[in-house]
Amino acid sequence: MSAKTFLIGIAGGSCSGKTCIARHLSGILPSVAVINLDSYYHDLSSLDFDTRQHFNFDHPCALDHRKLISDLKCLTRGKTINRPVYDFTTHTRLNRFETVTPSSYLIVEGLFTLYWRALRELLHFKVFVAAEHGVCFERRRKRDTEERGRSIASIQQQYSSTVRPMFEQFVQPTQKFADLLVDGQAPISKSVHEILDSIPQDRLAKPSRSLRQPKR
Repeated sequence: MSAKTFLIGIAGGSCSGKTCIARHLSGILPSVAVINLDSYYHDLSSLDFDTRQHFNFDHPCALDHRKLISDLKCLTRGKTINRPVYDFTTHTRLNRFETVTPSSYLIVEGLFTLYWRALRELLHFKVFVAAEHGVCFERRRKRDTEERGRSIASIQQQYSSTVRPMFEQFVQPTQKFADLLVDGQAPISKSVHEILDSIPQDRLAKPSRSLRQPKR
C-alpha cells in the first residue's frame, strides 16, 4: 500500500449520518476521493422487478465486496478505477462507470465498512457513526420517498423486516473495530472536528479549507 494514501473508513446504520459526514470531511481534506459502498451492490437485472423489491439489501452478501476491496487496492497503488454506478429505483447497475483517480485521502463509507476483515486491514482510521433507530427511520423515510419513489408502507415494512434486524446482527457489532465513535445526531461540524482531531496531525498538512470551517 502506498504511504501517500490515507484511508478513512466510516461505518454505521442506514441514515445514521455516514454520507453527510464523509461529504463534509471531503470538503476539508486536500486531494480526496470518497468511495460509497452502495456503488457495489450486486446487479439484480437477472431477477424480475418484484423479486428485486423484496431482496435483502441489508445483508453483507448483497455487496460485491471482492470488487470493492480490489478497487481500493488499485487506488492505493496509484491506479485509476472505474467505479460502478447503481440505480436504486431499478436495483441494477447502470451501463456506465465513474472514474476515480488516486488521491492523498480515501474515504470509504457504508453499512459494512468495518465488517470484512480484508477491508478493515486497508484502513488507517476507522469511524463508527451511531444514531437512534427512530432518527434513522425518519431520515430514511424522507430519503426514500423523495429520491427513490418508495411508498411509506414499503419503507416501514423493509425497515422492520430487514434494515433494523440486519443492523443489529451485522453492523452494530462492528462498532468494536472503530478507532472513534461519533454521534450521528450531533451537528455535522462537531463530528467532523472529532475525526480531524483524532487523525495524526502529520496527515493533515495543507488542508484545502480551514479545519474549523467544514461545509454546512
